[in-house]
Amino acid sequence: MRAVFLGTPAAAIPGLAALIDVADIATVVTRPDSAKGRSRRPTPSPVKLAAAEWGLPVAEPRTRADIERVLRDAEADIGVVVAYGRILSPAALETTTAGFVNVHFSLLPRWRGAAPVERAILAGDETTGVSLMQLDEGLDTGPVIAALETPIADDETGGTLSGRLAYLGAMIIDDVLEDLLAGRLEAAPQLRTGVTGAGPLGTSEARIDATWAVGYAERAVRAFNPRPGAWFEMDSTRFRVHRASPSPEAVTPGVIAAFNGQAIMGLQGGSLSIDVIQPSGKGPMPGPAWLNGRRGTGGRIDPAPE
Repeated sequence: MRAVFLGTPAAAIPGLAALIDVADIATVVTRPDSAKGRSRRPTPSPVKLAAAEWGLPVAEPRTRADIERVLRDAEADIGVVVAYGRILSPAALETTTAGFVNVHFSLLPRWRGAAPVERAILAGDETTGVSLMQLDEGLDTGPVIAALETPIADDETGGTLSGRLAYLGAMIIDDVLEDLLAGRLEAAPQLRTGVTGAGPLGTSEARIDATWAVGYAERAVRAFNPRPGAWFEMDSTRFRVHRASPSPEAVTPGVIAAFNGQAIMGLQGGSLSIDVIQPSGKGPMPGPAWLNGRRGTGGRIDPAPE
C-alpha cells in the first residue's frame, strides 16, 4: 500500500506513526513554516519535524495548484488526512486510486469543523470520540468508515483531550486501513440528525465576562487551554487563566476577591477559584502567589467593549 499523509500539528503525529506501520509513505504534506514568537522566525510544523526525523519526504505546498501537483506526483493508493488545516479541492481528491480518508476528532455528525475538541468540552458533552471518514467536497460531511467513543473527564482540557483522541485516531488507522483498501469495509452515510458545527476558535470568544454562568466559565477555561487561552482584563491589563475550579464562596459577579489566600472570581450562579493565572508579560503562577503580589487584593474585571 502506497499512501500520502497530510497533517500539521502535534496531534497529527500519532496518525503518521500509525500509517508508517501499514503503508509505504510516498510523501508527507504539511503546512509551510509559519512565523511564531516575538522574533517571528519561520517555524516548521510538528509534523514536518517528525517526518524529517523519520526520514520521510516532506512537501509544503502553498497554493491549491501546488497541493494538486504534489498529490499527483505522489502516485499514492490512498491519502490519509489528520488536521492538515486546508480543504482539499475536488481535483486533489481524485489524485489517489482509493480517495482520501480523514481522522476527525469527534463522533460525526456532531461537531463538524475546525475545533471539535474544544466545542465538545465547552458544550458540556459527556462523551466524544474519533471518526474515520471518506473525504468528499463538503466540510466533514463524508461517509464514516469507523469510529471510537471515549468519555470526557471532568478535568480534561482541550490539550489533554486532543492528545488522547490523537492516539485513538492512530489506533483506527492501524486497525482498519488495510481492510478498507482491500474492500472489506464499507462506509456509512452520516446521519442527517444531530449535526452541529465546530467553528474556529477566536481570542475574543475566550474573554471571560461577568455575565457568564459559572459552569460555562469553568468549561471555557478547560476548553481554551492551551489555545487560545481563557482571559480577562483588569485595569486594562490582560490576565490569562490556565486553571480554575468551582468555589463555594459567594462573590459579586465580575469581582475577584481574596478568601483564605485564594483568588475567587464571582460569576453568574457561583464562583471560581483562579488556581493558575498568567499576567501579561509574565509566566504562569498560582493564584495565591498572584494575590500576594497584589498585597492580597483582587479587583473588578473590565467589561468587554460593546
